[in-house]
Amino acid sequence: MTEPKRIIVALDFAAEAPALDLVARLTPSRCRLKVGKALFTRLGPAFVETLQARGFEVFLDLKFHDIPNTVAEACAAAADLGVWMLNVHVSGGARMIESARERLDRMIRPPLLVGVTLLTSLAKQDLTAIGCPGEPTERVLQLAELGHAAGLDGVVCSPLEAASVRAARGPDFILVTPGVRPAAASLDDQRRVMTPREALAAGADYLVIGRPITAAPDPVAALADIEDSLPM
Repeated sequence: MTEPKRIIVALDFAAEAPALDLVARLTPSRCRLKVGKALFTRLGPAFVETLQARGFEVFLDLKFHDIPNTVAEACAAAADLGVWMLNVHVSGGARMIESARERLDRMIRPPLLVGVTLLTSLAKQDLTAIGCPGEPTERVLQLAELGHAAGLDGVVCSPLEAASVRAARGPDFILVTPGVRPAAASLDDQRRVMTPREALAAGADYLVIGRPITAAPDPVAALADIEDSLPM
């Protein structure tokens, strides 16, 4: 097995009961948890506190993107919850990221601050449709460079871009990769994907995995199978 807790289980649930049912079967020593917009909107900060009270480190995946002061205050509010990691959209620009960084740096134990480059649901044709023609990797590299210069601890990118970002930004820049699917799993709405083993080999630090675990008939066995597939 690789270094422990490389896997971040995305709690893709519409209600508290099934989410907590899964959490009760997981152990904090094996994984971290991701809380996204849907669950956070339904259940709020108290749900994050519940997970942390059970010993789990939480990646709060709200993808803040607004004017600099608003994002800085939102990041501070997330940090006050005690989350392990939070994220912003790099496309919000350098001033937005710098404001968030400065605000978090005032805290005694700030969370990791990472930036979303391109959503893993977007392919080349999607970028062209929104006025960003070119290859996804080129766009991700540009955004990673901007985020690094503005003070991010790392970025969220698809595993297909991980090797390029790692080569450009060095070993200390954190890479969080969604779009990770075991070989036999459905792609769902992801487009730029790799297997967990491939993603780590490409340079990923943390693997965000949701439905291949949460929607499996036996989620704990699915997690164990993924762990077993990873390099020692």
